[in-house]
Amino acid sequence: MADFKGTSITWLGHASVLITTAQGTQILIDPFFAHSPTFPKGYKLPEKLDLLALTHGHSDHIADAEPVAKEHKPQVVGMVELVGWLASKGVENTVGMNLGGTYRYKDVAITLVDAKHSSSIQDGDETIYAGVASGIVFTIENGPVIYHAGDTSLFSDLKLIGELYRPEIGLLPIGDHYTMGPKEAAIAASYLGLKAVIPIHWGTFPALTGTPEALKQHLASGIRAITLAPGETAK
Repeated sequence: MADFKGTSITWLGHASVLITTAQGTQILIDPFFAHSPTFPKGYKLPEKLDLLALTHGHSDHIADAEPVAKEHKPQVVGMVELVGWLASKGVENTVGMNLGGTYRYKDVAITLVDAKHSSSIQDGDETIYAGVASGIVFTIENGPVIYHAGDTSLFSDLKLIGELYRPEIGLLPIGDHYTMGPKEAAIAASYLGLKAVIPIHWGTFPALTGTPEALKQHLASGIRAITLAPGETAK
């Protein structure tokens, strides 16, 4: 059984997640709100956001990054090309990273890890290179290690991520078509050594056919699936 140790995780639809640590650090990941069919209606972000973490440049992961960053002024963390583009739009407090690097903020260490996916930014009529896609490991002081996979296929080096960082809770895409489906996500959970999986990147669009029920059918015994409704919190 995963121990949240005072940390809470709120799913905001699609791949958008808000993590609040026991010490009160607020971490928003991949904000996709205004045009998301699954963003919880009427939900208001906390006034104080400490970190905005981005996995890659596709619009269903960063569509609301610029307005959120300008309103809440968090530290913005992600691939160097991606946050460099945001900085060019007037976003402040950016920290550009690359795969394998770790950035520490208060009680959280943020590590970018490999993902198998594409990454680009649609800026008007121009398609801009956004570096490579990443997953993110959040190592919380006196708290759990949480892995947000971003968008990825199944790949064997997930075992290495598990060995290096020992994540307990995984936020894994299960929608299929653009990412892993439920069967692949279940294998990924075993590779990572997870105790709990919160499925993300499902149910947003018709092409995303994977379901939490299918994930549960494939998960190895001892790994708990925590299915959240948009706006619901696990802790």
